[in-house]
Amino acid sequence: MKQKKMKLKVLLPTQILVDEEVVKVIGEAENGSFCLLPHHVDFVAAIVPGIFSFVTSELVELFYAVDEGILVKCGHEVMLSIRNAVRGPDLGMLKQTVQKQFVELEDKEKMSRSALARLEAGFIRRFMDLQKQGLTTGL
Repeated sequence: MKQKKMKLKVLLPTQILVDEEVVKVIGEAENGSFCLLPHHVDFVAAIVPGIFSFVTSELVELFYAVDEGILVKCGHEVMLSIRNAVRGPDLGMLKQTVQKQFVELEDKEKMSRSALARLEAGFIRRFMDLQKQGLTTGL
């Protein structure tokens, strides 16, 4: 008996991360976990950060840590559009990979916030200088 399949596409803002046939999709939405099989009804869910997995047509289960996004199942097509995802060979390695990436992202965010604070402070200083010179009376 031929096993029914779904076409899964996982889309990031800059690339297509996954484009393959699958037999099962497991994810987590705002109202809890779900499992989709090829014969299930059409489905839409707001995905929350967590673990997303699927079973390929070769019956291999793959795991991804995903950020928030939207999943749509229409017929035998499943599309997941998310901001970020990390693949792991197993759940233990995935946890380590995610922790490392979060530390890197946190460091980058701190640098960005610091640069923005410097820009804001410079803008305020220049504005106050203009006020002292009487150039902002019409504002």
